[in-house]
Amino acid sequence: MFHIGDKVVYPMHGAGTIESIEEKEMFGDKSEYYIIKMPMNDMKLMVPTKTAANVGVREVSDGSIAEKVFEVLEKPKQAYVHENNWSKRYRANVDKIKSGDILELADVVRDLSHRHMERGLSTGEKKMLTSAKEILISELVLAQDLDHNLVDNEIEEKIKESFELGSSVEGPKEQL
Repeated sequence: MFHIGDKVVYPMHGAGTIESIEEKEMFGDKSEYYIIKMPMNDMKLMVPTKTAANVGVREVSDGSIAEKVFEVLEKPKQAYVHENNWSKRYRANVDKIKSGDILELADVVRDLSHRHMERGLSTGEKKMLTSAKEILISELVLAQDLDHNLVDNEIEEKIKESFELGSSVEGPKEQL
């Protein structure tokens, strides 16, 4: 059970702080809800306390996770990731985001960013990248008590470096 003031992550929405725990009546049922204030878009979520764990609500990672996240973002682009069928790639990325694992989320942000730099993204994948990146930033901001723009810039820098590193490793392609 979480308490007021705890920093938590809701996998598909990002990190926030439990502002209150309130009893609400919905459809004739009284239940306790976590009221989570999300810094993104000044949004508030109501999550039933008894199902919070089932939907993946967890504590914000501690500040030391940032180093591991940036290691994931620094991995050079890999050609095989970009060759998958669009729908398979999309489903795999949704599953990674839903997992609530910050390292899987970083993987999605890196791979979609690399694909975007190389070939562009469909509208659905652009939205996914934007959302995944904001979720990642929200957790890193709360985990390390840093500024949103600072974290965003550092992520962008690591992704550009890893893309360039992956591109230089591949070398020129033979013409047929």
